[in-house]
Amino acid sequence: MNMKTIIILIKHNVCIHVTRLMNKVAVVTGGARGIGGATAKLMAENGAYVVIADILDELGTKLANSINGRYVHCDVSIESDVEAAIQLAITWKGKLDILYNNAGIGDIGGSITTLDMKRVSKLVGVNVNGVVHGIKYAARAMIKEGKGGSIINSSSTAALMGGLGSHAYTLAKEAILGVTKSSACELGLYGIRVNCVLPHGVLSEMLVDAYRGFIKDVTVEEVKKSVSGSASLLKGRYGMVEDVANAVLFLASDESGFITGHNVAIDGGYTTSSIPMTFIYRDKKSESVNGS
Repeated sequence: MNMKTIIILIKHNVCIHVTRLMNKVAVVTGGARGIGGATAKLMAENGAYVVIADILDELGTKLANSINGRYVHCDVSIESDVEAAIQLAITWKGKLDILYNNAGIGDIGGSITTLDMKRVSKLVGVNVNGVVHGIKYAARAMIKEGKGGSIINSSSTAALMGGLGSHAYTLAKEAILGVTKSSACELGLYGIRVNCVLPHGVLSEMLVDAYRGFIKDVTVEEVKKSVSGSASLLKGRYGMVEDVANAVLFLASDESGFITGHNVAIDGGYTTSSIPMTFIYRDKKSESVNGS
């Protein structure tokens, strides 16, 4: 977003927030819709130039055009696709400041005893290799520029607790925690921060699809009711894509300049406590004792 655009928006009384990522250049993988789409939009609203990298060409192009960004077809499991996405940002604006490694796929689950290793390999190719590809080429660009940068990886609370994802999904998301820490350790020398967000129960296309893998005709409203009732300490509250987008925005901005190697759970407190045990904090009704 340039100064001319800002002046036009001000004249038309459009509320904007341009200082947090002013003139930063960002790449968002899996940015055509859902969490990635909400994040790409929020980054642009805060002054960033955004490249959306996805395989959903129609949705990605439409969103990129709406935020004055760029779109590139990118299958993150293919290393050359990720390299090309990073290069597009550099060709367009001469640098890269931010990478949000958001692209990922889900899995239908099943027993460890009958695990289909071809499906595991496919999921790891996207969810793990895709993140590594992103870190690799973003780090190269940021090191060359010599001005630091911020890399944010998307994991899941399934990396913290069993029972929140399939075996393949869980192992992939746990691997992302590890490579986030090891990358932060190496890249801190160059002023590059690497952090991780862990969404939980966020109402998105992927979550609804996951529910429909078990309950074919479940509606969005039914999913919303389910997650708001049992997936958070905050009664009646479910995670929204904007919740994750705001966390990523913070980690992408200079406001988080002394934060690296950390995992931020956007989970309504779910992984901090045993929700079924909240009854122990209720005051017991006093009993009247007669004749004593």
